[in-house]
Amino acid sequence: MPAFISDIHSNLEALTAVLADIDARGIQRVICLGDVIGYGPNPRECLDLIQQRCSDVILGNHDYATLYEPTRFNYGAEEAVFWTRAVLEADPDPAAVARRWEFIGSLDIRRVLDDTAFNGHRVLTVHGSPRRPVNEYLFPDDVFNTPVKITTAFERFHGVCFVGHTHLPGVFTGEPEFISPEDTDGVFRLTDEKVLINVGSVGQPRDRDPRACYVILEEGLIRFLRVEYDVQATMEKIRAIPELDDYLAVRLEDGR
Repeated sequence: MPAFISDIHSNLEALTAVLADIDARGIQRVICLGDVIGYGPNPRECLDLIQQRCSDVILGNHDYATLYEPTRFNYGAEEAVFWTRAVLEADPDPAAVARRWEFIGSLDIRRVLDDTAFNGHRVLTVHGSPRRPVNEYLFPDDVFNTPVKITTAFERFHGVCFVGHTHLPGVFTGEPEFISPEDTDGVFRLTDEKVLINVGSVGQPRDRDPRACYVILEEGLIRFLRVEYDVQATMEKIRAIPELDDYLAVRLEDGR
């Protein structure tokens, strides 16, 4: 029974709360869909925890931007990338600096997981979309506004695909249709039909629910889970760092 997490965004309080919840459920395998860093105040600690705890990790656009260059980022996101890069470089332990950069640089942009561990379902993991793994957004409204984007994404995988990136949890079907966790009491049953699952965000939810979000894959079903964490502690850390925009703190409280 694996757990899928994504978009931690250097939020240590959220990450540790989610990992504690995963441990309490006896789950051994944790898969991260990227954006370990960016936006938040604890990039070193979050990278170290993800490296220690996750069996598979995918490269996210903020991870990529920190390693290479932030492109098409707004000012606040860009400044957070530059601050994150400086913090990683400033660690007094050269071995830790090298280990973290090597870890980010080694991340795949897509990975097909061993289907024998997933009840016969072929599982693709990416950060953004099957078509553009690092940075394409698949929004719920796309099923109405740009359905061809969803149908094209479905042409690029077989079975089940897990994504993050939008911070909006839910399930896309090939019709196309978007099913939110609220529509199914947080449980979605798998069939032979292809589905694309957005696992939501651990560290910066944007669905108006400030609780951390992640997904577990049980036998024949997907379960969306929410976890309370100390939002105020993370907000205070962000506000104490001049390079991080205060909006990055405010949005955590509102879940947006």
